[in-house]
Amino acid sequence: MPDLGLDVLLKGKNFARLLGGLGIALRISVISILISVVLGTVLGVLRQRENLILKAFMRLYLEVIRIMPQLVLLFLVYFGTTRSFGWDLSGETASVIVFSLWGTAEMSDLVRGALSSIPGHQYESAEALGLRKTQVYLYVVLPQAVRRLIPLSINLITRMIKTTSLVLMIGVVEILKVAQQIIEANRMNSPNAAFGVYLTVFVLYFLVCWPISVLAGKLEKRWG
Repeated sequence: MPDLGLDVLLKGKNFARLLGGLGIALRISVISILISVVLGTVLGVLRQRENLILKAFMRLYLEVIRIMPQLVLLFLVYFGTTRSFGWDLSGETASVIVFSLWGTAEMSDLVRGALSSIPGHQYESAEALGLRKTQVYLYVVLPQAVRRLIPLSINLITRMIKTTSLVLMIGVVEILKVAQQIIEANRMNSPNAAFGVYLTVFVLYFLVCWPISVLAGKLEKRWG
């Protein structure tokens, strides 16, 4: 039977350390997702307003965030702000800022697209019935937009969870950083430790993201 290097996880508290690292990654993800959903929804609604300056600013923000790799943003926020402004940001705080900026930009575009997909005659029909603009949004537009938005936003959530693996590059001791530490500490005694440890990391990420992906698929079928 091939040596998969899984035995290293049974030594000491290695597996518990991996779970602790996963917890840190999920904590960064959850905080960033909550901020992104709230701010992204607000910005998505604002992008529907007939204000050219506001639309241009929102578009510029979206394009800059999309074009720039998340790793560059992490370096810019964590290392750049420390030296330029003297801010004492922890790795986790910098990570939350970066992923919130990215998630907000993506979420705002999803909200804008969902709102834009509502046929114009529904706005007109609701207003013809005497509903004010606020009521049109609350009772007619938003319920339909949310049904179209939820599956897409769930896909964004899984992307954000997986992308948090980049935070190891700024020293955050999340699951991949812990995995590297375990592999280095057991390199001599367990030459195949890398395979076993990274396989375990893959399984843990799968167990977190797979139920979310299944939920997104079911919602797409139900509300398609």
